[in-house]
Amino acid sequence: MVDHDAYYGAIARAFRLPFVGSIDPSSVQDIPNLDTQLITPKQVRINHRNRAPQVAIVPEIAKLAEFSALLLRLPELSRGLAITTPGAIRAAVWSAGSARRVRQTVSDLFDREPKFSARIVATGRQGVLAGCLVTALVAACLSDPGLLLPLTHGLVSLVYMSALALRGWATFHQRRIGSLPEEHLQGPLPVYTVMVALYREAGMVAQLVANLERLEWPRARLDIKLVCEADDRDTVEALKALRLAPHFEIVEVPPFHPRTKPKALTYALAGARGEFLAVYDAEDRPHPHQLLEACGRFQACEPDVACLQAPLIIANLSDTALSGVFAIEYAALFRGLLPMLSRHAMPLPLGGTSNHFRTSILREVGGWDPFNVTEDADLGLRLYRLGYRSQTLRCQTLEDAPVSLDVWTGQRTRWFKGWLQTWLVLTRNPVDAARQMGSRGTLAFHLLIGGMLASALLHPLILVFIAIGIARLASEPLSAMPTQVLALFAIDCLNVIGSYMIFLKLGMGSMIGQERRRIGWRWVAVPMYWFMSSYAAWKALNELRTNPFFWKKTPHQASKRPDSVRA
Repeated sequence: MVDHDAYYGAIARAFRLPFVGSIDPSSVQDIPNLDTQLITPKQVRINHRNRAPQVAIVPEIAKLAEFSALLLRLPELSRGLAITTPGAIRAAVWSAGSARRVRQTVSDLFDREPKFSARIVATGRQGVLAGCLVTALVAACLSDPGLLLPLTHGLVSLVYMSALALRGWATFHQRRIGSLPEEHLQGPLPVYTVMVALYREAGMVAQLVANLERLEWPRARLDIKLVCEADDRDTVEALKALRLAPHFEIVEVPPFHPRTKPKALTYALAGARGEFLAVYDAEDRPHPHQLLEACGRFQACEPDVACLQAPLIIANLSDTALSGVFAIEYAALFRGLLPMLSRHAMPLPLGGTSNHFRTSILREVGGWDPFNVTEDADLGLRLYRLGYRSQTLRCQTLEDAPVSLDVWTGQRTRWFKGWLQTWLVLTRNPVDAARQMGSRGTLAFHLLIGGMLASALLHPLILVFIAIGIARLASEPLSAMPTQVLALFAIDCLNVIGSYMIFLKLGMGSMIGQERRRIGWRWVAVPMYWFMSSYAAWKALNELRTNPFFWKKTPHQASKRPDSVRA
């Protein structure tokens, strides 16, 4: 509640030292370990053009007596000293080291562990193998279509069926999430960093700040970083106009390819001061107790638990059929599938928001991959490969689903493209990946990521097979139909009907009664939703070839509804 300039200015007057309220970044040299001053600002050297340099310090109140005694003993020290604020040092250091830091952000993961980076879309080995398989399949089908086309049909149907296995298993092991747990926090609360990446979100900043202020955590132990692109002046100026409290900090990321959310988050990670770190999106309305629950869970669980994923719940589920089915999909994932994977210690493809990390582990594994446009799933699987686990929370975060078809398609295309990137990264060296993940983890990965991609890409083909089967049944007697044709037709029908039923059962079975009532009839749009997903998947496959690192921005609008949905 005390203005930093007034506080440290008073200390400067007490010691008869000059006070520096702001530091020119050009006067600060980008030396090794400069970024340590982002986490614990203590001192920085100011190089003046026409006079002797100064050392600007941030005095600690616990050491003011020692500092006073030192100046009395060595009064000549005061000639080169000045008092400043932590915010002034951080602002100068962010700017002084920006060029070096953004280059390091983009290249660090690729330089350290290229096998984890999506910077190379596909290796030469992967390209040759894929080309040989496709060529061999086409050639075989052309040489003996009577034999190989039914075999290809059967293979496609079995791949599609296997993609449903994991979600089918989750459906039969479904549990309802109970009431919110009591937090059992031990000792003083640590510093908690909250990061939000913003781009063209000037209209959202007031709602975002209000929602972040609802988080129950001591403000002196809260480090909120609003990460903006430096050339997005509308968003930066909108944030500055709010006159943010001292626990907020605006981090400006220099323009540098690729222009992605994971690059911005990894850039800001250099200044994260918290023992734990949470990531939110601009439209998020997190439960006020979410940080408390996450901290209590981190304290209670094993140290190899590196991440906790909060459930995302769609608040505008009754706006359109699109938002209603989107809400069912999110319920199936965040309240059905991910908790099941967590209970069985399997890899979790994280959601893009409401992730809570141990900051030290996040830095150890290299942060987010700047080149992966679905950085959340990639990071969850990389953590698992390196021996860490992820679990789920109960305190939810509310979001609004897209209600425009164009917005939904752009967002979903980016997700599919990122899942393709992630699958390609983990299959570069499948033997090495299987050794790191174990047999269960490897199977879960292929069923989850590979299965999701396969089901979306193959869904139209399965419907074509069904249409052909119906046409043959209409034109030929049932007794004359070959057994294999009837069997494949039955499998195809089971695949499509089963995929819709599992989708609905896992999603709506994870919802509370109020949500199901608000969705009403909108669940009938599931078949059309799957068609749209297939279109986005094929579009993503083409975009992976033509523009792999393009980040399609999802526009957001401030919510006009109360936060009435609770898990």
